[in-house]
Amino acid sequence: MIYEIRTYDLKPGSQAEVEKRFGEAYEKRKKFSELAAFFHTEIGALNQIIHIWPYESMEERTKVRAAAVADKSWPPDIKEFTLAMQSEIYMPFAFSPPLKPGKFGPIFEMRTYTYPGGKLPLLMDNWEHAIPERIKMSPCLAMWYSDLGRLNKFIHIWPYASMNERMEMRGKAQGSGNWPPSAKAKKDGREGVAYVAQENKIVMPSAFSPIQ
Repeated sequence: MIYEIRTYDLKPGSQAEVEKRFGEAYEKRKKFSELAAFFHTEIGALNQIIHIWPYESMEERTKVRAAAVADKSWPPDIKEFTLAMQSEIYMPFAFSPPLKPGKFGPIFEMRTYTYPGGKLPLLMDNWEHAIPERIKMSPCLAMWYSDLGRLNKFIHIWPYASMNERMEMRGKAQGSGNWPPSAKAKKDGREGVAYVAQENKIVMPSAFSPIQ
């Protein structure tokens, strides 16, 4: 399984119209493959939309995208509103849950960390030891590492009912001494791995997003 994360920077004030056009076009696009999630940013880099597409493989992605374009119903016409576009391919950790439709939010925190090259196996080990206790407090929807695009990136997505719940759960997790994963590794006498850059976004789902 792979996940394509497409991030578009939009002109200010255009988000509502862009989401409207995406929603209308998606009604025909989804016969080829279904969307996992469609978000817009609320905190962090503003005027962004983020759509996440799951595929079984790169081969399936190529086939599906070609079929959608040939159908002439995709992509939606949003050129007049688009300032920049970015596409990245992510792979899930073995213990990352499959991204399925459902109501989880409506607040979603997307945290993206960049790590030194060659540290992915150690990062996986740190998370595999720490995540079981952390998700007893609140769920994690995604734990993915970049495979195409900017490399050595790791993204994790956390849903919350509100910003207050986010603060409460994060405080509880950090107070446990077992979070973040590097803290638990140190506590257990194992080697931890430190990130070299962090990015954080609070996003909310569009009306047609399968994940709400």
